[in-house]
Parts: sequence; structure tokens; C-alpha cells
Amino acid sequence: MPRPLISLGRALQRPHPRVLGIDDGPFRREMVRAPLAAVLVSLPRRIEAVGRSFVRVDGTDATDRILGLIRSTASVGDLRALLLDGPLVGGFNVVDLDRLAEELRLPVVTVARHRPDLRRIREVLHQNFPEDADARWRLLTRHPPRPWGRGPKPLWGSVVGADRREAARLLDRAAVDGRWPEPLRLAHLVARAGFPRAGRRSDPGS
Repeated sequence: MPRPLISLGRALQRPHPRVLGIDDGPFRREMVRAPLAAVLVSLPRRIEAVGRSFVRVDGTDATDRILGLIRSTASVGDLRALLLDGPLVGGFNVVDLDRLAEELRLPVVTVARHRPDLRRIREVLHQNFPEDADARWRLLTRHPPRPWGRGPKPLWGSVVGADRREAARLLDRAAVDGRWPEPLRLAHLVARAGFPRAGRRSDPGS
């Protein structure tokens, strides 16, 4: 049965819809955790809240961590959409987009600068996660990426819980300089700076 869509039409009529961007930060493979950041933006660029957390590198806790981060950062009732820099965080920790949309009752939109190499991703999953590679792959490809807009170098991604045309309009509203959404640009900056050093795999507190 098709999931009912959440209309973005009313949000797009507002002068400053509130959108939450989430992105991870840099990490090394020997680390247990990767930084995760959320930035609430009243479009186009007014920052209203910032949150920080961690996600296990190559783990399976991405969705739980993101849900916790959102609820500690902003009132979900004030949000109009959630933006993610792709469906992977902390390496190959796959986000369940359907669960986010259902539990938050928000449209979830993923954006990537380039078309993902799904064939290569599948190879890496089977090489490094033989026990649950198929489960990760099914979750990752449940909503295949499509181009946002036209032209020789479009952004890529998917939307869950809303009409794709309305989501594309929202992305246009969220872009301040160039095509990249401002909430994601800010979330990436926060994820890169100001965090304590992520623990190594021998860290007993991780």
C-alpha cells in the first residue's frame, strides 16, 4: 500500500520554512565513531539550532542516532523537512529513510553531488560485511537515487514522504550559493569542527 505523502506545498508558501540538515564529518577507519551534526535553518540561511552526536563507523545505528539527534536539537513539530547528504553516514552505516519519515512524519530528502556508483558499493558491501551485505544493500537501494534537476552535472538523491517535484522546489529554496542546500553545507562544517577526537576501536567507552 503506498505511503501517504506529506504535502510540502504549505511549507513552500512560507517565507522562511524550517529545514534540518544532517551530515557526518571526517573519520579514520580505525576509529569507532564518526561525528554527526544537525543544523536547523530557517531558510534561506538563519541558523536556529545546532546539535552534535556520533555514529558508529560502518555500524548499523545510523537511524537511531539520527532520530536521537533530531529530537535533541529541534522540536519536530516546527520542522518542514529533513535533508541528508546521502543515505550513508560513518562509512557504510545505512540510514532507513522510510523509518525516519514515518516516525517523524516529515519528508526526508537525500542529496549527493555525484551519481553514486551502486555497483562498486555493492562489491564493497559483500567484501567487508558478508554477514549482512544483502540487508544493507536492500535498505540502501529501496529508494534509488535520481537526478535533481537537469543539466550536465545535476545533484542526485531521493525523497520519501513527499512529492518529488515539491522536494525539488524545496532544494531550490535551500540553495544560497550555487546548488548545494545551505542546511547541509552548515551541518558539514559543524561536523568537521569542534568535536572531541573520535575514539579508537580500543576505546572502552565507545
